[in-house]
Amino acid sequence: MYDVIIIGGGVSGAAAARELSRYQVKACVLEKEEDVCCGTSKANSAIVHAGYDAATGSLMAKLNVQGNEMMEQLSKDLDFPFQRRGSLVICLSEENMPELQALYDRGVANGVKGLQILNREEVLEMEPNVVDQVYAALYAPTAGIVCPFHLNIALAENAYANGVDFRFNTEVLDIKKMEEGYELITNRGIYHTRYVVNAAGVYADRFHNMVSEHKIHITPRRGDYCLLDKSAGTHVSRTIFSLPTKKGKGVLVTPTVHGNLLVGPTAIDIEDKEGTNTTKEGMDQVITKAGQNVKNLPMRQVITSFAGLRAHEDGHEFIIEEVEDAKGFIDCAGIESPGLTSCPAIGVMVADLLKEKMGLVKKENFIATRKGILDPDTLSKEERKALIKENPAYGNIICRCEMVTEGEIIDAIRRPLGARSLDGVKRRTRAGMGRCQSGFCSPRTMEILARECGMSMFDITKSGGKSQIVVGTNKDVL
Repeated sequence: MYDVIIIGGGVSGAAAARELSRYQVKACVLEKEEDVCCGTSKANSAIVHAGYDAATGSLMAKLNVQGNEMMEQLSKDLDFPFQRRGSLVICLSEENMPELQALYDRGVANGVKGLQILNREEVLEMEPNVVDQVYAALYAPTAGIVCPFHLNIALAENAYANGVDFRFNTEVLDIKKMEEGYELITNRGIYHTRYVVNAAGVYADRFHNMVSEHKIHITPRRGDYCLLDKSAGTHVSRTIFSLPTKKGKGVLVTPTVHGNLLVGPTAIDIEDKEGTNTTKEGMDQVITKAGQNVKNLPMRQVITSFAGLRAHEDGHEFIIEEVEDAKGFIDCAGIESPGLTSCPAIGVMVADLLKEKMGLVKKENFIATRKGILDPDTLSKEERKALIKENPAYGNIICRCEMVTEGEIIDAIRRPLGARSLDGVKRRTRAGMGRCQSGFCSPRTMEILARECGMSMFDITKSGGKSQIVVGTNKDVL
């Protein structure tokens, strides 16, 4: 019997787990995939939004601004990359100025600090690669960029260090209301809990509807992206947005915290909750629309494309509350953009709800900080030489594109909630994320995984499940 079970190991679930771990509570995260950060949280724009887009008075607006304000300190406490670069919303004509002004006014009403409307000359001075026909732009200095993988993993590792259990490859199949609490039927047995937090992304409506007569509906909204090589990473220095539409903030162009350039996303509503395949239609939209705001985009430098799904609830609003006709069941549903930005505040809100209902008491020994994987590039030459002398694995380069060492991969595997797949290693170290997209390093990474985890090469997967890399031999093993 757990006090709280959180369904979903994305940023919302991990943030709720981390905040909940401040209290004396027996909590568990159930995740159907083989790792945290396997859904919406791994495939998004990696933007920390300023907060001018969401409707004034909405929960989205409130938590966006709060999450933005919390992100810098959180990045220091939990040791993940975050940069406050600022953003520009591009206006291409005088006739669209009322829309830009409305965005500014909404941002001010939402409590966003430092907003300015810039004229053409000011925009081009800031970003010379914005299209020449730019008329004006909304500048938001508080906007930023983050590594969504490292944020999600950092939250989960810190929650685990503070006593939260994590159960991977554990899919919730059904939920039954009991006399006291809930029974969760999974593919790996039955779990009992007093309270449930439903942070299941695009599946949150399914679990809500199992326990409530008041149904909600979530549409998977697919976003296609192109990732460009680091040689294109300085094409813009801030996030460049279009004027938003009903379907979102449009196709953006942004640097990443790792030095690449990211272009996307589309906003295509689909039925398949696992439909993360890219399409020619999506890629064509990305390329065409990105070029409307940024000129001379070096699209020949694309090294990969991908798609993610946003959990678009019909009311276009975060749902974070106890379900009226299912006491003890806390929804954390409809967490689409700006969900990544909002996740620190979402975690606090969920924990505060449970604290009030359960009468939770704070721990005296809460561990507030976490140290990420050591990046040897951050060391001086003397420090790096000393590190390699102490641990020669840090002198063995495995991923040439990203210059990732064996020492970093070993750390990624051995640390709390360590990697058990190629993608798990990739999200933690960037081994395989570079120009060759793991063409060189994957066999060597597999060898390290097999050695460190005591696994056969036949058992190693790209991303869990049935995604084995090696499926047989072409010669008899002597």
